[in-house]
Amino acid sequence: MTETVVTDCETVKRRLDTGDAFLLLDCREADEYETARIDGAQLLPMSRLQERLGELDVHRDRDVIVYCHHGVRSLRVALWLRENGFDRAVSMAGGIDEWSQQIDASVPRY
Repeated sequence: MTETVVTDCETVKRRLDTGDAFLLLDCREADEYETARIDGAQLLPMSRLQERLGELDVHRDRDVIVYCHHGVRSLRVALWLRENGFDRAVSMAGGIDEWSQQIDASVPRY
């Protein structure tokens, strides 16, 4: 059985609320981040990930939760991170769009 690489918005919200230590990584592009974002997230666009991977080294042994618009890019990024030594990387299913609908309606949808 394969370990899950996906988590849901409710779990992420609960972890944020309790102050759980993890990296919330936004893998969208800068213009998307400016449009809508989750407080506390670090932006590292998927298009720049390979060249900037070293910036994440301090998080290598921590949980890393990746999100994007709908969950497709973040799943690819989470899997790629796992292949590159980030064994605890997961994708937030539904992305920021689902976050806006289920967790925080003040986050704009686009």
